[in-house]
Amino acid sequence: MENSKAPVFTMTIVAIIVGGALYKQFDFKTRSLENPALSALYAIIFLFAIFILVRNYRKTARK
Repeated sequence: MENSKAPVFTMTIVAIIVGGALYKQFDFKTRSLENPALSALYAIIFLFAIFILVRNYRKTARK
């Protein structure tokens, strides 16, 4: 059975959207976050999506 590409595509879209939102939350003038709690949640989700993408990339590179 062939491996599904849906989780990779989904996590890529999630990483792009959440990464953009996290970037918008940061104020470069004061070097602070507008809403620290929401930014922490965005960071956790972003890191999880990147982890899934890297894990999948390593698994396909071994084959």
